[in-house]
Amino acid sequence: MSFIRSEEPNPAGPPPPELFAAVGEFAQEVGVSGALVDMGGLLPSSAGAVVSLVDGRINAVDGPFTEAKELIGGYAVLEVRSREEAVELARRLLLVHQRHWPGWQGSCELRQLEDADHPHPDLPRP
Repeated sequence: MSFIRSEEPNPAGPPPPELFAAVGEFAQEVGVSGALVDMGGLLPSSAGAVVSLVDGRINAVDGPFTEAKELIGGYAVLEVRSREEAVELARRLLLVHQRHWPGWQGSCELRQLEDADHPHPDLPRP
């Protein structure tokens, strides 16, 4: 699973239409290879909420999330053979951002999904 993180609002301004077209081309290429399972962008945090459990109480707070420095702005579920392949796809996606959204700064976090082949060692098995 990959998450694109950046500041909100972005100092580089809103994403330009060229970025959406370039990301679409990238998604099509990666999809044809079989590595892309799903991907999408997220609306600004002003359209979201955070639901938390703290001290035994559940609380919901509407966005925007001004206390956060960087927020997740998009995601992709990847099916790859290695960590190195995932890192390369993330690097290529950031290159698309660099080329088509001048001034954008952010990161792509990669996390492996837990499954039967890669169980978490501290969680009980059913």
